[in-house]
Amino acid sequence: MRLLTLRTETAVGKGTVAVRQDGDTLTEIPGFADVGALLADPAWEATAKAANGATHGLDGADLAAVVPSPGKIICVGHNYRNHIKEMGRDIPEHPTLFAKYTESLIGPNDDLALPQESDTVDWEVELAVIIGKKGRRIPEAQAAEHIAGYAVLNDVSMRDYQFRTIQWLQGKTWENSTPFGPALVTKDEFSAGPLMTSAVDGEIQQSTPTGDLVFTPEFLVSYISTIITLNPGDVIATGTPGGVGHAQDPKRYLQEGQLLVTTIEGLGQLNNRVVKEA
Repeated sequence: MRLLTLRTETAVGKGTVAVRQDGDTLTEIPGFADVGALLADPAWEATAKAANGATHGLDGADLAAVVPSPGKIICVGHNYRNHIKEMGRDIPEHPTLFAKYTESLIGPNDDLALPQESDTVDWEVELAVIIGKKGRRIPEAQAAEHIAGYAVLNDVSMRDYQFRTIQWLQGKTWENSTPFGPALVTKDEFSAGPLMTSAVDGEIQQSTPTGDLVFTPEFLVSYISTIITLNPGDVIATGTPGGVGHAQDPKRYLQEGQLLVTTIEGLGQLNNRVVKEA
């Protein structure tokens, strides 16, 4: 099942609604403003399957970030061996964790803000895990029960700010910089393995199977839940593979007007035009 958050506009104003995708048709799930709100319902899966609200065409649909306001966005650094190697690091014993905030999220087709303050803006395709069931100290063997599904995310990074200190946060959570979507694909329809890519103006920069990571989604759910309770709608961005612009010679960064395309086979595609922030 594929679940999306659709932006709507009616006589009473603008809003959003959770929808189920069936082919080229989006069916509203009444009573839920977005996929995050839907996941807060313990019966979310049955509710989504049974929904028969108003329908919309997928073509031209204005999609928000699939979970627009997650309670937590926890990101994992150095989780793909080819990226660890290109950045000159050692394979970690434990996950490297940092956070993003909801203001950084944008929809799958929204403009990506190129800030005035940074000219070293880099791409990072990532597999995002979306939590569907609350848990603390979740055993790894039970972690899959807590995963609602997966989506595509690009952890766009302002490298100059990221490396000002040993803490990465300031380079990772700029407003309107993190495409996320287009859909939550439930775990029964996806498992780690398919190819993930990022391309700039049609030129492939990253291309690696999603299964080629150091710490699996199940391990990450277990590890992170040891530290803090994971709630429905929380997001774990599982790390990026090799091919980032910062590691190239010469270094390459996003420029105004370029199109960043982020794809994971079986999950979908993000298409974001780079636009200079006013």
